[in-house]
Amino acid sequence: MNHVITLFKEQFQNFHLIWKLSIYNVKSEYSNHYLGLFWNILQPLMQAAIYYLIFGLGLRGATAPDSEIPFIVYLISGLFPWLFISQAINIGSNAIYAQLGLVTKMRFPSSVLLSISFTNSLINLSFMTMIIMLISLFNGFVNPLYFLMLIYFIIAAFALIFAINLIMSTLIILVRDFRNVLQNVIRMGFFLTPIFWQPGERGGLLQMISDLNPFAYLVQNFRNALIYGDGLFYGTMEQHIYFWAITIVFLLIGSYLHIKFRYKLIDYL
Repeated sequence: MNHVITLFKEQFQNFHLIWKLSIYNVKSEYSNHYLGLFWNILQPLMQAAIYYLIFGLGLRGATAPDSEIPFIVYLISGLFPWLFISQAINIGSNAIYAQLGLVTKMRFPSSVLLSISFTNSLINLSFMTMIIMLISLFNGFVNPLYFLMLIYFIIAAFALIFAINLIMSTLIILVRDFRNVLQNVIRMGFFLTPIFWQPGERGGLLQMISDLNPFAYLVQNFRNALIYGDGLFYGTMEQHIYFWAITIVFLLIGSYLHIKFRYKLIDYL
């Protein structure tokens, strides 16, 4: 637990640095593009259009899991947080490896790189969240006060993603094969997360695996805050306990690995 406290202290102590570098990364990513930051909106919208053609007009025939919510709204309210989660994990798990020279030469707090990658992805998500908010307000899906529950989504997402990235950013350097393993797990996670289907409409093994998927918990809390408003939090008490239990376990494992190898990683290259 001391390792966890140490790493969270590093994040608070370097909060200003994390924010500044995140803004810089977002601006520089599309600095040489004519559309600039507009790509932060355009790219997710293009992906949403592709998935709508496949899963909406194609496989589902444009029928929504919930008749009160148009399928396209249901789709983007699950797709956008998933893109945020997958991007934050993909970039965060490789963040230390990509900046290993900086970390080893300057004694730079390597855990801060994971928060920077998370913040970059969160900034991109904020653009898409505003679009869903406008749609929700226009159609009166939820009371705007439910939007405040996005704060809980951010806290829960940071805790889980930070924990996963602590583990994977170390393992990827120690054993390169974990990079390929992670990419395939994320691909599989897309189909096991209720993005274009609704929890409860699948049975058997798929539903059981989905119930154990912590990303499903995050996506449904995001969706609940913006279009459903079924109580302040999505899920039962058992689901809350399960999510935070698995997050704490990942944090304990990840913080131990990170602290143990943080100054030795260069030896494994």
